[in-house]
Amino acid sequence: MNQPRMHDTRTLTLNMEVVESEMKTTADATMATGSGRIVHGHGTARRHPDDPDIPQIGDEIAAARALSELSHKLLDTAAQEIGERQHSRVHLPG
Repeated sequence: MNQPRMHDTRTLTLNMEVVESEMKTTADATMATGSGRIVHGHGTARRHPDDPDIPQIGDEIAAARALSELSHKLLDTAAQEIGERQHSRVHLPG
């Protein structure tokens, strides 16, 4: 007989640092997985010389790119962990 599965709530903390330096903004996103692995994503935005200086736009672009890279790396990490348990190669499409 199947027993009902208990619902668990977990909090995963994401740290993001955004640095603006003249015409370039970088963002670094770091997260620890439930297994304790540290996963990192990096993103960059460059302002065209003709564009107005609006820092939050560079922040948003760099952060989005860092989160995009982080999401792909999290999928790769999960696939690796599944593969280790199944003793086979696993691919999780993004």
